[in-house]
Amino acid sequence: CKWLSIVTGKFYRLPTEAEWEYICRAGSETAYSFGDDVTQLDDYAVYFENSNGQYAEGGTKKPNRWGVYDMHGNVAEWTMDQYAQDFYKVSAGVSKRPWNVPTSLYSRVYRGGSWDDDAEALRSAARKKSGLSLQKGDPQIPKSFWWYTDAAFIGFRLVSPAKPPGEQEIKRFWATVLDE
Repeated sequence: CKWLSIVTGKFYRLPTEAEWEYICRAGSETAYSFGDDVTQLDDYAVYFENSNGQYAEGGTKKPNRWGVYDMHGNVAEWTMDQYAQDFYKVSAGVSKRPWNVPTSLYSRVYRGGSWDDDAEALRSAARKKSGLSLQKGDPQIPKSFWWYTDAAFIGFRLVSPAKPPGEQEIKRFWATVLDE
């Protein structure tokens, strides 16, 4: 994200977990952006039941009502947040833009479910956390803490604010997320 931001001159980052869910839900309050009827999942998601054991080209299923594709299934997506089981309960009412700022490498949140997940893992509110097991196939020596060769079921989606942050705010942001 930092490299892309520098090269393009436009600020990019991963979404926070809250932003990811907001985009996924697209105004809904149901289990999935399209409702609670799991029998409709084949129309909106690539998941265990219809994936043939692999991810698909993006945009092959229906988008949510905001026109965003692949929020349920295909590949799960990284967020910027440190995983905390009770984060939403603890942060309720504290912030309009909650972000559980990482203080350690593990665990991080990924959302959306993947081609290898059952329907339950594709719900708008479903969350998963990273751990050392995602690095077991890293071919680099020494092991890199950013390489996830065995996680072909996880990808990422980038966001860019409508109102770009200032230069100082961007510097503070990179110092926060990269200072580990």
